[in-house]
Amino acid sequence: MIVSNLQPPYYAVIFTTLVADDMTDYLETAERMEELAKQQKGYLGIESARNEVGITVSYWKELDDILQWKNNVEHTEARNRGREQWYQQYQLRICIVEKEYGFTKDDIRS
Repeated sequence: MIVSNLQPPYYAVIFTTLVADDMTDYLETAERMEELAKQQKGYLGIESARNEVGITVSYWKELDDILQWKNNVEHTEARNRGREQWYQQYQLRICIVEKEYGFTKDDIRS
């Protein structure tokens, strides 16, 4: 699902991964992290594609909200497990979104 109800400016956290061989419990943990992130202050939404290369983009109201999510105990445990077991490599980027646009097929009129 594409998050489409955001009003700039807001922050995007782009988390790109290369997965390792042992992905035991990965999907369950990823789903739990998404569920937990939704409960955090300033959380606006998430989009994710998880295959050999994983890309997850989460959206946040303020930089401080992102820092609080980073320091969440359960998220820290999952991040540590990712370094030890699930990821060969990851890169995290934090960006400010100043403008956005898009369309939905239903918006096209004949």
